[in-house]
Amino acid sequence: MRIATWNINSLRARMDRVLAFLDRHQVDVLALQETKAKPAQLDLTQLVEAGYEVHAHGLNQWNGVALVSRVGLEDVRPELPAVPVWPEDETGVAEARAISAVVGDGLRIWSLYVPNGREIDHPHFAYKLRWLDALRAEGARELAEDPQARVAFVGDFNVAPHDEDVWSMEFFEGKTHVTEPERAAFQALVDAGFTDVVRPDNPGPGVYTYWDYQQLRFPKKEGMRIDFVLGTPAVQQAVTGSFIDREERKGKGASDHAPVVVDLEF
Repeated sequence: MRIATWNINSLRARMDRVLAFLDRHQVDVLALQETKAKPAQLDLTQLVEAGYEVHAHGLNQWNGVALVSRVGLEDVRPELPAVPVWPEDETGVAEARAISAVVGDGLRIWSLYVPNGREIDHPHFAYKLRWLDALRAEGARELAEDPQARVAFVGDFNVAPHDEDVWSMEFFEGKTHVTEPERAAFQALVDAGFTDVVRPDNPGPGVYTYWDYQQLRFPKKEGMRIDFVLGTPAVQQAVTGSFIDREERKGKGASDHAPVVVDLEF
């Protein structure tokens, strides 16, 4: 089974790229982030005609996640348990940042769009850390119930866990994505039993999944590695290969993220 994750940066604007990507790589399950639409706003006709089932979770023109599968989508869950809300007051809502389902050979896959954090002293930064802790708690719960559980946390984590995951630590000094609290929150996921299954096949430095549209970051190779596939031990053992499709960052109308692809054999 081939799974992939991709921050598409508007599904409506890039449906043609999604269809071509699925066909070119024969992907069985695709987790999308930043779909930027309510489900009713998405025309899924072409995906359905291509043999895919789709579940999308979106509340407005911001955020949004989806799962696209040709190997089933069972027990769909549109949010993390005990997820924090934003803004964190009586008007806050649980943003559309997570959706999961059971696919293929009993794999529960989560499509995740972790909050950005904005700035280190911004309330959104504290919200980001609480959101990551809610994810860790869910992962720990799953493995406590079944140490052999097949669970994958995939998506845009908005964290670069190692110095080699950014093009310049000097440039990112004092900025989000590389701070000790964010990296500690990411490491807590690893400590809970969820390992980055892509890094062994794609070691850094210079291996990225995101390049800003500004300042010619992509041609300058000035990127970040912030999109991951984190798997439980059962998932780790099933991995037969992985790659980052850097070609999808090229050309007119590309997302600022590249897809990450993993092959599994349970």
